[in-house]
Amino acid sequence: MLKDRVFQVREFINIRLYTHRIYVMRALHIASVIVSLITIAAIIYQHGYRQTPYSLNLTENIIGFSLFFYVFKFLIRIFYEFHPVDFIKSNRFEAYLLALIAIDQFVSWFTGNHIVQQLMQLVGFPGIHTYYNLFIQFYFFIIISVELGKAGRFIDYVKIGPSGLLALSFILIIFSGTGLLLLPEMTVSGISAIDALFTSTSACCVTGLVVVDTATCFTLKGKTIIMLLIQVGGLNIISFATLFATFYRNSAGVRMQSLIKDMVSADKLSNTRILLQKIFLYSIFIELLGAFLLYITWPNEMSFKGIGEKMYFSVFHSVSAFNNAGFGLFTDNLYDITVRHAYNLQLVISALIFFGGIGFIVLEDIFGIRNIKERRKLKWKRLQTHSRIALHTSIYLVIAGAVVFYLVEFRHSISGYGFYGSFVSSVFQSVTCRTAGFNTVDFTHLRQPVLIFMMFLMFVGASPGSTGGGIKTTTFSVIIRSAISTIKGRKNVEIVKRTISSDTIHKAYSIAMFSISLIFISTFVLSITEPDKNFINLLFEEISAFGTVGLSTGITSSLSYAGKVIIILTMYIGRIGTLTLALALTKRIIYTKYRYSEINVLVG
Repeated sequence: MLKDRVFQVREFINIRLYTHRIYVMRALHIASVIVSLITIAAIIYQHGYRQTPYSLNLTENIIGFSLFFYVFKFLIRIFYEFHPVDFIKSNRFEAYLLALIAIDQFVSWFTGNHIVQQLMQLVGFPGIHTYYNLFIQFYFFIIISVELGKAGRFIDYVKIGPSGLLALSFILIIFSGTGLLLLPEMTVSGISAIDALFTSTSACCVTGLVVVDTATCFTLKGKTIIMLLIQVGGLNIISFATLFATFYRNSAGVRMQSLIKDMVSADKLSNTRILLQKIFLYSIFIELLGAFLLYITWPNEMSFKGIGEKMYFSVFHSVSAFNNAGFGLFTDNLYDITVRHAYNLQLVISALIFFGGIGFIVLEDIFGIRNIKERRKLKWKRLQTHSRIALHTSIYLVIAGAVVFYLVEFRHSISGYGFYGSFVSSVFQSVTCRTAGFNTVDFTHLRQPVLIFMMFLMFVGASPGSTGGGIKTTTFSVIIRSAISTIKGRKNVEIVKRTISSDTIHKAYSIAMFSISLIFISTFVLSITEPDKNFINLLFEEISAFGTVGLSTGITSSLSYAGKVIIILTMYIGRIGTLTLALALTKRIIYTKYRYSEINVLVG
């Protein structure tokens, strides 16, 4: 039969190719690394430096060659596979991407134009050549992300724990961002290395503290880099790698899945892949919806240069708000005269901040289609305990912050705003000081009671598994419940008719202790390096950095070199978490099944 004959021929070829397969695959892997590095360098050079016609043509040819190389590599892998059909099925995502490249090139041979260029011409899109180059470069980075995702299984062989990998991943993002921001085309008139490092850290750690004016210091390219750093820092580079790994079987090893489980606070290892895909869907959907709402709520006083700039402002602030970053494209942030009284705009940003700060686990629990159907079908089914604690604590803190801000400031910073304006401003400042960092009032003139209460809100921060910082709402809730149980003489700590485990209680107290210690030590050092600064302002700056909030009383840009380094370290530790850093720097005890005799120690 023909089928048997084909099988025999294929088996004969496999036997002949087997001896060369290992060497060919190894050579392709090495070549892939070299081509990728050269192409990435070409893209960075094209966008980071002023171009001549020759250099521009050279970088475009390098990018085009890299895409053809990946098509060639994929075809060679198919040829050397023992079961090519199964290989294509298991790598279908990459097959689709590379097939588009081949089709695009085939069409260009007959028409003289690429598919994307033809589509742009049909809709009358300006700057066809420029946008086509951006599309091709974006396409290249997708392929690189695919390669990175498939390499995720090798994390199992790296002898670093999940906490250490998470900590190192942020260091990689921060220094990569610093290098990009130092490129000539990213700023209007240059930036110092320490300021570039500070800005990159603030963006990657979704903080929002700035030492230079984002609106005037950075070019459009620089602002775009900051926006990308916010997005990558909010979700983490390992999340992106694992997302692309989910398109392949056996791509994400157990250690990577364990890392993602800890990062997004999933309750089961088997949930990580599905949950991670949902996280990206939620992020994209909410950010796009937020950008649309911002687009239609910008005040008429805003004089945009065109629809493109208005769209860019909308997308940038939506990404910044949902990721709780607090970066704005106005010199005075949202206190700019054109937007400080745009109350509907502030409500949209407040909603984005709130949804970004309650955590992806809570978002899935509330808005997951399956969960909604189950709650409608089973009337007794309610939100998970974690979701209820995070939601209740967040809402109570927002209400408390709004009330305190209104009562203390309604005759000062928000006087003359009217009831609706005062109400929205109070709610906005309560929401944003949790972890976001936008401001619609002048913080240099706020009264001390408000600053003190804001420091408390910043210290508590957002919820676990979110883009925000702080010790987290659930940690705060567990500590309060534990203290109440101790006072009342209860042996168990109970929340919403559930008993909290002793491990959770110990973890909550450890997080609080490490966080307080960090803030105390950092503020102590800041008081030495910044002797001319007010203590309250230094403490506010430090807590804002730890909570990755980004609010400031106006002293950030005037900090000394040492002061900036301290704030940089605080932002970094605040983003990855004090407990995560402690676990990354210490070796955990494996054997704990022993116990010394019990004694009572006088405390209190």
